[in-house]
Amino acid sequence: MALFSSSTQQLPETAAVPHHVAVIMDGNGRWAKKRFLPRVAGHVKGVELVRKMVRACLERGIQYLTLFAFSSENWRRPQEEVSLLMQLFVKALEQEVEKLDRNGVRLRIIGDLSAFEPRLQGLIRQAEEKTALNTRLDLTIAANYGGRWDIMQAMNRMLAAQPEKRDSWSETDLEPHLAMSFAPEPDLFIRTGGEQRISNFLLWQLAYTELFFTPTLWPDFDKSEFDKAIASYQQRERRFGRTSEQLAGKPNA
Repeated sequence: MALFSSSTQQLPETAAVPHHVAVIMDGNGRWAKKRFLPRVAGHVKGVELVRKMVRACLERGIQYLTLFAFSSENWRRPQEEVSLLMQLFVKALEQEVEKLDRNGVRLRIIGDLSAFEPRLQGLIRQAEEKTALNTRLDLTIAANYGGRWDIMQAMNRMLAAQPEKRDSWSETDLEPHLAMSFAPEPDLFIRTGGEQRISNFLLWQLAYTELFFTPTLWPDFDKSEFDKAIASYQQRERRFGRTSEQLAGKPNA
């Protein structure tokens, strides 16, 4: 499995189309409330948007798509809503994995999966095994995931793997143990729904990611909205600590 280095250590390759897009899919409940529907109706609609986002990434040549589906803090929501979300997760795995496999999409689920019921854990394992050889798009779903949890679990694994090192740790030692070690750091982060924060999502990996916030609620985030985010990304100057003159190749830069 390929491992990717941190953008604080090496200069990543950049392109007009981002290699890796990470999304916080916010606004499902508000979308439903505006239509006098139960919140779960918004989550159902949100799953439909995931299908469209996967298709949009395949069409645009994006290689990695990471979606924040359920945070470690979302357990604080009303129990009925959490239960419905778990049922929706099961249903999506049962119905969508075959389609993902046919389209060459590899599915991975990251997060503390031990909190999920055995049936859901089994479906996750089956889905990952079934799609393991696919290469057109890496689709990662973050479920019961938190950025601080990710760093802490990576630290614990690092310490267990190299206890003799004691106090000479580096980023290079930690990175292989992070939940997203198989993917390059996101080039573009999108949050729908109007909030402008990253909410404990990929804290380590977003160090040099371009951030895009939109008031559009997730169920309304169609391909044209996605293209707006990509257009915004294409206008950014990705310096990674360098100067604009260095990027332009000017003398004495």
